[in-house]
Amino acid sequence: MKTNRRCRALLAVSLNLMALLFSTTAFITTHWCEGTQRVPKPSCGKEKKTNCLNYSGNETANETNQNVVHYSWETGDDRFLFRYFHTGIWYSCEENINASGEKCRSFIDLAPASEKGVLWLSVVSEVLYIMLLIVGFSLMCLELFHSSSVIDGLKLNAFAAVFTVLSGLLGMVAHMMYTQVFQVTVSLGPEDWRPHSWDYGWSFCLAWGSFTCCMAASVTTLNSYTKTVIEFRHKRKIFEQGFREEQNFLDQEAIKYFRERS
Repeated sequence: MKTNRRCRALLAVSLNLMALLFSTTAFITTHWCEGTQRVPKPSCGKEKKTNCLNYSGNETANETNQNVVHYSWETGDDRFLFRYFHTGIWYSCEENINASGEKCRSFIDLAPASEKGVLWLSVVSEVLYIMLLIVGFSLMCLELFHSSSVIDGLKLNAFAAVFTVLSGLLGMVAHMMYTQVFQVTVSLGPEDWRPHSWDYGWSFCLAWGSFTCCMAASVTTLNSYTKTVIEFRHKRKIFEQGFREEQNFLDQEAIKYFRERS
């Protein structure tokens, strides 16, 4: 019984630790959603020779005199290019088409005013989700390494299961709220940011993977609690039955003794 209970507790701790690592990584990274943005090509210059608009005429004169009318033979989609971007809870980073590297801006500033409240609720829920995971993980570790009796282990098991279930529910709500905010921002956000095409990234997969591990840890903890209670009651029932049989045997021996004496 003790070995089986310890194995179940170790499995729950491992799942909770994975959920905690996945959720923390997803929270601080910027790959919840990623895709491409359609932007006009920049003007060609001394440093920019490719993926740019090559205007006719004297380049030096064009650079010094802003009143010169520029002409380009590129039309339609040839005038645009697609830059890569990725977005997280805190920042949205996009490819810098004028230089190497990326430029980032706050996703909270990009979200429409009507969705900022929902986005902040999502952030708070994510923080509470991680904090409750830490509490559940601590209780599971106490139950695994420092519980001296079955009763103390059952109490820690019950509290760990409650905190883990609550954290999973908060995480699910937080992920869904962020998804809603991002979809609204795609439609109503700034025109220079709106994606041409997008999909969910690896941070989003980590977030839902964390939720899956969290719920698996809570189910494992509840299962361990239930099995321990059932096994404890079964052993108690066997003990009580043995005690009654022994008591009946002693009573019959006492009656037989007194009969022989009388």
